[in-house]
Amino acid sequence: MTITEHATMDARWDESARKIRPPFELDPSLRFYSPQANRDAMHHPEVAAFHEYVKDEWEPPSTAAGERRVAVLIPCTKFKPYSTSREHRAINGALLAGGWEPEGASTAPAGLTDYLDGEEDPALLHDGPLRKGNVHLDRFVLSEPLAIVPYSHIYYWQGRRSPAAAYDDPGLFEARGTSVSPERADCTAVPLRNGKWRWGPGERQAYAETHNYLAEVIREALMRLSPFYSALGAWVSPGLTHRSFLADRAFRRAEGLPMSKNGTDGPVKLVGVLEEAPGLVTVMPSQDHLEEARSRLALRLQAEGRKATPGAVRAVYARGDGNDTPLGLPESLTHLVAWLDNR
Repeated sequence: MTITEHATMDARWDESARKIRPPFELDPSLRFYSPQANRDAMHHPEVAAFHEYVKDEWEPPSTAAGERRVAVLIPCTKFKPYSTSREHRAINGALLAGGWEPEGASTAPAGLTDYLDGEEDPALLHDGPLRKGNVHLDRFVLSEPLAIVPYSHIYYWQGRRSPAAAYDDPGLFEARGTSVSPERADCTAVPLRNGKWRWGPGERQAYAETHNYLAEVIREALMRLSPFYSALGAWVSPGLTHRSFLADRAFRRAEGLPMSKNGTDGPVKLVGVLEEAPGLVTVMPSQDHLEEARSRLALRLQAEGRKATPGAVRAVYARGDGNDTPLGLPESLTHLVAWLDNR
């Protein structure tokens, strides 16, 4: 690592450290700010070991005769542990309100309740399965660079803190113009006048390679685990990388997701879970779900006396009305709860 690289990464330390909530701490080796850094992360000892664990070892608790299991994949978040984020609290809150109850003891440290608002239920932080009647629900988190994180390991793993509670990765988002590592010798990004960056072929090449690698880890894990579940669902935002991890060609075409990235030697095809395992996962919310959610959001804003012009609705929708993304909107989450109730 060069002096310049040290200086640049040190300048980002405070921002990264603020994203990890006590009692957990940022691991300085688990900072991945660009596609190239994410590609390197695949060889980080702790990341690689976690990939092997979810592909080959993790299993859900046993299920008694006459009972069944379902699973849902949800996105990683800026703040760790994931459960403290507004988005996960909204998702978990909708599940609790829908009649899902925590099973067993939680390993959530007591101090994390400081990150709940007002009268929020501490059960929002529960890291074990949920249960409703004779159905058990396991949650997983889709992550760059960890691929897929069982909710039972969002805090601890193998007797120590989990890497899922100690890393910072802004994610593989080209349009944001911030996922770059200009200090790296392999950086090909171009600075823009607004202080952001435009990816070059090096970033796009690394994105495609990392995308496909993580999608393969997710596919292998879900294929091995699928016999345990009567249904696998994914609650992921349209247009973003987590959705792309799952998409096949037809899904990409229908939703306008990129088919490839132009890398250093030309186009590199993006391959998702459903390409190799058709029908394995139900991807939600659908475009129809989101359109209905926007309409219902407009009605709620009107009823609450809030501004409900098309522009105002779009802005509130994009922020999830305080829950970070549209996935956290109550108008959206009714569809997730309904899907689970019908499994």
